[in-house]
Amino acid sequence: MDLSLTSIRSKGKQLNMSAEMFHKLSAFLTLMILIIVFAFGNAAFLSVNNGLTVLLQTSVIGLLGIGMTLVIITGGIDLSVGSVLALSGTVTGMLVKSGMPVVPAMLIGVLVGAACGLFNGFVITKMKITPFVATLGMMLIARGVALQLTGAAPISRLGEAFGVLGNGALFRVVEQGANGFPRVVFPGIPYPAILLVIVALAGGYLLRRRRLGRHIYATGSNEEAARLAGVEVDRTKITAYALSGALAGLAGIVLMSRLVTAQPNEGVMYELDAIAAAVVGGASLMGGVGNISGTMLGAFIIGVLRNGLNMAGVSAFIQQIIIGFVVILAVYIDQLRNRK
Repeated sequence: MDLSLTSIRSKGKQLNMSAEMFHKLSAFLTLMILIIVFAFGNAAFLSVNNGLTVLLQTSVIGLLGIGMTLVIITGGIDLSVGSVLALSGTVTGMLVKSGMPVVPAMLIGVLVGAACGLFNGFVITKMKITPFVATLGMMLIARGVALQLTGAAPISRLGEAFGVLGNGALFRVVEQGANGFPRVVFPGIPYPAILLVIVALAGGYLLRRRRLGRHIYATGSNEEAARLAGVEVDRTKITAYALSGALAGLAGIVLMSRLVTAQPNEGVMYELDAIAAAVVGGASLMGGVGNISGTMLGAFIIGVLRNGLNMAGVSAFIQQIIIGFVVILAVYIDQLRNRK
């Protein structure tokens, strides 16, 4: 029986939605399994303090992952996010050290990240250089600038105000103990976790409800068809890379604020975690597929995996190997899905 074009499109959309839901469910079950396994291995894994540690670690991965998701959906990749994170955090630390108020310094740090992203987008769209090579170049440039500005030395003594974003918490309850020292009754919700939720909601709204989001999906699905349909493909790509850079800058500020020290060497290999979070969460490296909620699940999988392995005493080198295998497996599953 012949099917109309509308019917075929409807069935295709239903299949895509079913695949998306299946991938999210698989990611959620994987997260639950990891939590159960690590909880049996170490009773302290389910403690409140460790839960807050996971939230803090995941906030940086999640911010990077959201920006990476936008880029991957367009069919690109951003290998520079770790170095941009370091550069933005370093610039912010230098400005605060020079006497600038914390909030304006942090805003400038985010703008530095956005500028790096704009440069990536310009090189990719106007100079016609592949995203892999363009962002690899920016990875080296941003890291080199950060090291040159600081002489490869950390910037410390940035003051309590600089550490509020990374170490503060909402609804924290502290009371005076019997010994005269303060006692934390409820540690509160960390500001980085709240920031991640806000950015994730904004990213989801952008992709699902705004024209730019539809253009991002269209560009990644079929760039030529999107161009013929009136989508400004170059502008869409540049915007996606600028947002990725800005979020990398924001992640750098959160991380440096947690340390209360600007470290130009921070962020090494963070691009791997960001890509892993996006791909594990269902984003396709072929473009056109991905969502923020899936990336959040992927970020928590990576965060829980790293935290659990740390508590189990697994070395950082073995962790890199495991995360690498996770990325390969996720990409392989994505290829199987595309072939189907």
